[in-house]
Amino acid sequence: MLGFARTDNEALVSCLGDPQRTVAAYRELLRRAADCLDAVRAGLSHPDPAVREGCCRLLDHLVDTDSMDRLVAMADDPDARVRIAAFHALACDRCKGDTCAPGADRVLGPGLRHLADDPDPQVRLRAVELVGKFVHSDPRALAALRSSHERDPSPAVRKKAGWFLPGGPIHRRTAPPARG
Repeated sequence: MLGFARTDNEALVSCLGDPQRTVAAYRELLRRAADCLDAVRAGLSHPDPAVREGCCRLLDHLVDTDSMDRLVAMADDPDARVRIAAFHALACDRCKGDTCAPGADRVLGPGLRHLADDPDPQVRLRAVELVGKFVHSDPRALAALRSSHERDPSPAVRKKAGWFLPGGPIHRRTAPPARG
């Protein structure tokens, strides 16, 4: 079958930390969808950051309302790769199908905090995407993106923040239709 000694969900989640098995385990867990959600949620507490990262990536596709708070908590994981995967999962609507994206009340706080203070520029890049989702509806998002665009030490973060500011390509594309 998959070349694993055990193929229960928990064993597959553990294999996310094994570079030789991670791809096959990820694909099989993704195929199992809702049937493996309990094991994936439990994997968010695994001691191996590669497992936690893989679980965040899986929840990008499999997220449900019961998983959302756990995914939000992963934005504060000590490992930057896990934070990157968590922010992507929280910001990306493309992978979620019919699941509603989390609102500003749940995710904007962590996004703002990491955009301003995270030591890893890749995490700040993903935080830009999350904060940018709220640029049309929350003045805190606009102020944070302006600050990052002007002051972030990373040129990539400054550039991406500019895309979400008024006049930027993503800001124009996501602007609500004019009333009139």
